[in-house]
Amino acid sequence: MDVARMAMRTFLEAIGHDPDRDGLKDTPRRFVEAFVELTAPSGPSPSQLLSKVFKDAGDVDQMIAVGPVGFTSLCEHHLLPFTGTAHVAYLPAVGKVVGLSKLPRLVAWHAAGLQMQERMTRAICDDIVQHLEPVGAAVIVDAVHSCMAIRGIKAAGASMRTSVLTGPFRDDPATRAELFALAAR
Repeated sequence: MDVARMAMRTFLEAIGHDPDRDGLKDTPRRFVEAFVELTAPSGPSPSQLLSKVFKDAGDVDQMIAVGPVGFTSLCEHHLLPFTGTAHVAYLPAVGKVVGLSKLPRLVAWHAAGLQMQERMTRAICDDIVQHLEPVGAAVIVDAVHSCMAIRGIKAAGASMRTSVLTGPFRDDPATRAELFALAAR
């Protein structure tokens, strides 16, 4: 951590700031602590999260959806935050229903780190498909990217939407419409 703090101090000097002034004295330490927190997934891994299924859920054959799930991640291109919501849904296979908190935890796990929204959306869906083996899975992510909102084009209200859909969410117009109607709430 000392190397990272020294690098931040050097960076502040390089862009014309005095790291010894009162307001910046602890900034290198705070910055490093914040980035460690923002870039390290915490809690159980996706395989651990999705391994605990309810065996007594019965013959659930309808959509299970959770959202909007709020998250914050860091753009790997500019190291600036993007903040948004995710809607996660799946059509369970018999005996493969997970607890309600597992899907928001999965979103949080993937949001930690230096990220691209497109890759994060795909990774969340891939974990659901791999570990739950559902009939179909869907992830819809809407986020505002600071790198676009406060610099460059400065499009403050612009939101990016990404989605990954499998099975009936992708192939059946009625299931797809139900999913997007739920995500619009």
